[in-house]
Amino acid sequence: MLENILNLREDIQLALGQTAFMVLTSLAAAIVFGGLLGLLLYTTSNPLFLKNTVVNRIVGVILNVIRSVPFLILMILLLPLSKLIVGTKIGSEAVVVPLSIASSAFFARLAEASFSEVSRGVIEAAVSSGATKLRIITGILIPEALPSLVKNITVTAISILGFSAMAGLVGGGGLGDLAYRYGYQRYQTEIMIVCVAILVILVQLLQWLGDWMVRKLDKKL
Repeated sequence: MLENILNLREDIQLALGQTAFMVLTSLAAAIVFGGLLGLLLYTTSNPLFLKNTVVNRIVGVILNVIRSVPFLILMILLLPLSKLIVGTKIGSEAVVVPLSIASSAFFARLAEASFSEVSRGVIEAAVSSGATKLRIITGILIPEALPSLVKNITVTAISILGFSAMAGLVGGGGLGDLAYRYGYQRYQTEIMIVCVAILVILVQLLQWLGDWMVRKLDKKL
């Protein structure tokens, strides 16, 4: 048992690196694109900003459609897009494309909720003082929503980690791929246990880091 694990330590390290690449790249895309979409949803639903029901509903429907499709199916559907963007349908680079799209749609709704938690009175006071909408967004809305955003970024990161484990089913690499090839197809249960243990540790680390950042940012704690 231990011998099998030691023999595959390089494969485990490679799989861990592939998982880290998928999670970090997709998380960065989710924070940027999902955050902007969440901000768009919030501002187009709030009369104090740029209320636009048509835009809000169109964006909302698109996000809901993406979130309604199970990730494994979405990943398979978007592999041709991965081929177009990164030039391949296999490997971690290919999986990053559907992973980024799914995580961006997921985080967009969470970001919208975070922005909605900001006190309306604070925003109204800023509007009455003559502050521009851009100034309110960058100077008040985002800083006030930051602790909640960090909480939701943590939730998103953990969800992406779970999604990345499915990448092995389409040759995407990572810990899920290693667990599938050795733990399931070759009946090496110890490799499956090691992969699961690493994933559990990664989740705990992500949650601890997220909680620590929230405590640093939230003045109420």
